[in-house]
Amino acid sequence: MGSHRRTAPSSGSDRSTVLALGLLSAAATALGAVPATAAPQEDTRAEVDRLYEEAEKATEAYNAAGERADTLRREIADLQDVVARKQQRVNTMRESLGSLAGSQYRSGGLEPTLALLLSDDPEDYLEKASALDRIGVHQSAELKKLRGTLRSLAQDRAEASGRLGALERSRKAAATHKRTVESKLAEARRLLGSLPAGERAAWDRASRSARADLLGPGGAPASGRAAAAVAAARSALGKPYVWGANGPSGFDCSGLTQWAYAQAGVALPRTSQAQRYAGRQVPLSEARPGDLVLYRADASHVGMYMGNGQVIHAPYPGAPVRYDPVGMMPVSSVTRV
Repeated sequence: MGSHRRTAPSSGSDRSTVLALGLLSAAATALGAVPATAAPQEDTRAEVDRLYEEAEKATEAYNAAGERADTLRREIADLQDVVARKQQRVNTMRESLGSLAGSQYRSGGLEPTLALLLSDDPEDYLEKASALDRIGVHQSAELKKLRGTLRSLAQDRAEASGRLGALERSRKAAATHKRTVESKLAEARRLLGSLPAGERAAWDRASRSARADLLGPGGAPASGRAAAAVAAARSALGKPYVWGANGPSGFDCSGLTQWAYAQAGVALPRTSQAQRYAGRQVPLSEARPGDLVLYRADASHVGMYMGNGQVIHAPYPGAPVRYDPVGMMPVSSVTRV
C-alpha cells in the first residue's frame, strides 16, 4: 500500500510532464509555422524582383535592337538613293558612249586616204576627221569614268546588301528580346497575383525603400534644358509603364527620360546604358534636378533626379510613372546632360 502511494505522485508527475511537453511542442509548432508560411512568400517576392530586373534588361536590349534597326533603315534609304543616282549616271554615260561609237563606225567605214580622195569637200572631211580624233580622246576618258562609276556602284550595292542583312539580324534580335520580356513579365504577374493583398503591398513598399543619407539638398536644375526636362517628367506622372514605349501615352524607364529631354530640345539615346554616357558624370551627393540616375551595375534602369532625395521614373508594369526615393535600388552613376 505504502509502495503504491509512493508511486501515485510519480505517475501524476509523469502525466504533468507529458502534458507540458505536449504544450511546448504545440507552441513550437505554432511558432515555427510563421516562418514556414512567410518563407515561400519572401521567396516569391524575391523571384518577382528578379523577373522584373531581367525583364528590364531584356527591354533595354529590345530598345537597343530597335534603335539599331532605325539607324540601319536610314542608312539603307540613303544608300539606295545613292545607288539610284549612280545607276542613272551609268545609263546616261552608256547612251552617250553608244552615240559616239555609232558616229565613229559610220564615219570610219572607209580607209581614211580613200575617203579623202572620194570626198566632194576635202576640207569638210578634214574637219570631221579632226573632230573624230577629239571624240576618240573624249570617249576614252568617258569609258574610264564609266568603269570607275560601275565599280563604285557595285560597292554601294554590296554595302546596301550588308546593311539589309544587319537589319534582318536586328529584327530577329528584337523579336527574341520581346519574347523574353513578355515571358518574364507574365511570370512576374502570375507570382504577384498569388500573394495575399498585404504581401503585395509589402513588396511594393520594399521596392520603394531608400537610404536617406545619400544626398544633399539638391538645389536648382543645372541648366535651362534640365529645368525643361524636369517639367516634362512631372507632366508624365501617372502615365502607365509600357515596356518598349517612349511616350507620350506610356513609357518604360529610358523612354521616359528620352522623351522628357526631347521636350527640352535634347536628343538622348534610346537605352539607359547609352544615356549613362550622354553627359558628364557627377557624384550622387552632388545630384541636381534633371540629372539622370542610373541603377544597377549594368545601368539597366534610369530615373530623373527631382531634388529632395526623389526621382521620377517608370518603375515596372502595373506601376505608373511616379516619385520614388533615389536610393530605391543600387545607384551605379549619375549623368548631368
